[in-house]
Amino acid sequence: MTLAITILYSLSLLYIFLFSLGQLHLTWIYIKREKEIAPTPELLNGFPNVTVQLPIYNEKYVVERLLEAVSKFNYPKDKLEIQILDDSTDETTTIIIKKIELLRPLGLDIKLVYRENRIGFKAGALDHGMHFVKGEFIAIFDADFIPEPDFLLNTLPYFTDSNVGVVQTRWGHINRDYSLLTQLQAFGLDAHFSIEQSARNAAGSFINFNGTCGVWRKKCIEDAGGWSHDTLTEDLDLSYRAQLKNWKFKYLENVSTPGELPIIMPAIKSQQYRWNKGAAETARKNFGNVLRSSLPVKNKIHAFFHLFNSSVFICLLIAALLSIPMLYIKQSHPKIEWLFDLGIIFLIGFMSITLFYWIATRRFYTSKPGKTFFSLYPRFLIVSMGLSLHNGLAVLEGLIGRKTPFIRTPKFNVAKGETWRENSYITTKIHWLTIFEGILCLYFVFGIFAGLQMHDGGLLLFHAMLALGFGGVFYYSIRPAFHA
Repeated sequence: MTLAITILYSLSLLYIFLFSLGQLHLTWIYIKREKEIAPTPELLNGFPNVTVQLPIYNEKYVVERLLEAVSKFNYPKDKLEIQILDDSTDETTTIIIKKIELLRPLGLDIKLVYRENRIGFKAGALDHGMHFVKGEFIAIFDADFIPEPDFLLNTLPYFTDSNVGVVQTRWGHINRDYSLLTQLQAFGLDAHFSIEQSARNAAGSFINFNGTCGVWRKKCIEDAGGWSHDTLTEDLDLSYRAQLKNWKFKYLENVSTPGELPIIMPAIKSQQYRWNKGAAETARKNFGNVLRSSLPVKNKIHAFFHLFNSSVFICLLIAALLSIPMLYIKQSHPKIEWLFDLGIIFLIGFMSITLFYWIATRRFYTSKPGKTFFSLYPRFLIVSMGLSLHNGLAVLEGLIGRKTPFIRTPKFNVAKGETWRENSYITTKIHWLTIFEGILCLYFVFGIFAGLQMHDGGLLLFHAMLALGFGGVFYYSIRPAFHA
């Protein structure tokens, strides 16, 4: 048993270390790319026909805002089609119909495409809409985003390269400062939308369409086999199938599309569950094809860490759970203390992740980046640790092929200081997993006392962060139930 625990603990830390080295490599590519001057795309040769697809399901708080933004696109109206792909089962549909009537005087081609069922969820709605698409290019926006009027003018010129199948823009955050939770989400997402997307794109590695705020070439979707609903991340799945067909993706870091961040922990968890499980499902489905492709080894390695990046939560959870038994193993087997001394190499991994987030912070927080970084980074790490049980189980479900429905993330459309308590989409029932998060908080408090009792401070900081992380996630998860 001792040997099995030691091996599993070491392998988990090794995976985390290798993942951090992958992030370090992306950081190096990003820094190198920053010094290069991005080429300016050619001007549009006329205005191609464009269809804007808006997949909607019970979005009564934000759908009017989205339609208003799309109606202001600076683009010839005779070249623009707007498809509202509505699967709603509440008053959202009535709100949409009323808004369409208000927009009629603008001369827009707006169509409400309503389905009686949600077969395939978002992927099914997008696939259904493809049967009626007029445009050569398809722009997609989720309900919680507010695209700028010049969105199409900023993205379509990159399609002058006939090999480009997708142009993806960066997510902005309209409610970044609503609370600590939104600040931490923005902090993490900014790193993805700066270093990860930009560096992979610059290296010629696979990137992904992020489900919204991007434009597809219709021919690319068709050539890649169309939208599929056999994973929870239909965007990542189609992205890999398209790039395996040699379609090029273009990422625009300097074009931002503002969107709303979830403001309470249950909403964050529903989003994290879908993203992490869906990524694991997509990895299970597509990585074999990546390995069999003629891609360079470097790109296959990047694809591995891209598709399996959510697996780091499983390794973090395993390492955390086994770290307390490892204290006792270390005390009772002094001959293997050298193994623990090797932990210094994991300090390199930690510094790699630190640099990764520091460069991203410097990119987006030009005023006092140091203050922002040292305020948010430690708390971001702590909360990420606290989410390892929830996210790790989601990844495990994806890897073993357990199917579950697509759970939408509730939207709020509330400003800082305003309440969300009237939101009818929020369920305040405390999930059984939340109870386990509270138990794990106590488990790692025990780990702190165990380390002090053994006069071994090697894992004190790790256990303190885990206790704070699981305690914080537990607190923010049950809080809505007492403020409903």
